[in-house]
Amino acid sequence: MGSGLISTRVIKEISPDPIFHMTRKHRITIVDDEANIGLSLRLILEGEGYGVTICRSAAEFQAHRGPGRADLYLLDVRLPDGNGIDLLHAIRQSDDATPVVMISGHGTIQDAVAATRSGAFDFLEKPLARDRVLLVIRNALDRFDLQRENQRFRVLVGEAPKMIGRSDAFRRALEQATQVARSDAGVLLTGESGTGKELLAAHIHRESPFSARSFVKVNCAAIPTELIESELFGHERGAFTGAATMRRGKFELADGGSIFLDEVGDLHEASQAKLLRVLQDGEVQRLGSERTIRVAVRVIAATNRRLEERLAEGRFREDLFYRLSVVPIRVPTLRERVQDIGDLARYFLAEFCHRNNFRPRTIADDVLPVLEGYAWPGNIRELRNAIERMAILSPGHTIGIDAIPHEIRTPAAVRSTGLHETRDSAERDRIRQALDQTDWNVSSAARLLGVERTSLHKRIRTLGLSRT
Repeated sequence: MGSGLISTRVIKEISPDPIFHMTRKHRITIVDDEANIGLSLRLILEGEGYGVTICRSAAEFQAHRGPGRADLYLLDVRLPDGNGIDLLHAIRQSDDATPVVMISGHGTIQDAVAATRSGAFDFLEKPLARDRVLLVIRNALDRFDLQRENQRFRVLVGEAPKMIGRSDAFRRALEQATQVARSDAGVLLTGESGTGKELLAAHIHRESPFSARSFVKVNCAAIPTELIESELFGHERGAFTGAATMRRGKFELADGGSIFLDEVGDLHEASQAKLLRVLQDGEVQRLGSERTIRVAVRVIAATNRRLEERLAEGRFREDLFYRLSVVPIRVPTLRERVQDIGDLARYFLAEFCHRNNFRPRTIADDVLPVLEGYAWPGNIRELRNAIERMAILSPGHTIGIDAIPHEIRTPAAVRSTGLHETRDSAERDRIRQALDQTDWNVSSAARLLGVERTSLHKRIRTLGLSRT
């Protein structure tokens, strides 16, 4: 069609929308009841690399619309079940900041003024000139991207939680997380409860290209088994007893952004199969619905379980495990981060005092050795709780050794480690020794250890080993 006008005849039959991948440039939703216009726009926009969804009515658009579903709306003024200007009002009243471009075959100056006053970026008249359409869309998306980037920088500078730690173990995990954040690869965070897996997942999202979109958190262990599928994938009205209204699932809410599946090892088999479908096909299906919905979601999973054992027991799907753990990252325990305890303690104290309008307090020098000598079975979460308890019970401005909880400052036998932890520690040391001896040549190290090279690669990833 070159740069001429968009024809109102059917150009050709277009196949259904491809699955949205994270690498798509932008996604545009067209709301127009004229099939020829929709198909012509789709042909042009998909040729420019945009993802396109077409809705034939206001009702269909409202059912499809959700956080992160599109980067721009093209709305016809006249729709079979409503007015595009009224639809624009509804979009803005719902705090949806997605840019809107109005289109009309019967446009007037009054319509254009009404549209721009209601928050439309621009107003296009039919017949639509190809170059004009593309220019308006590019300008609208450029401005919206700039607004989102500014918002992202405000979050990074102001409200984002700090990643505190100088220890080698923590810096290694943080560096791995920062590197993988630049891609859309699946990440599996492993580690004990309370080590900060959720914080690291949020860091991955903030450092990713998808940070301007939603970061949706799901604790798979906290949701009853019978409700987990509805929570993840949504349900239609009447899908089951108590489903009085339609509800979008977490994957729909996270569309275009990231979803954090905490304690993913607790998913039952049916939910694992549906999760695998999302990862493979980019589609979800609400309970009680026959319609599939395309989503593009970056999945970050976490578990404190040994998924390899659940695989061997047949309680976790092998294909799902490998989909989730494209990049496994082991989050170290606080016992492995002793040199970070002082920095963490001071940070938690300052944060607590600020939150509760307490005067700033300090930690006495003789307190830190006691904190550093404790095993911290609850990891960072336990340290934070202990510091807040000490702040509450200390009458002065300096927190002394008497404020340390009894179970922490009373000498006790070294906490016994479990069989798995002891085995992993010994195996980690032996593999690292072999890798160091062979200058990190995995094939040579495998021969030295008497194991298959592929098996050694898997153990290196599982144990979180990396060359320092």
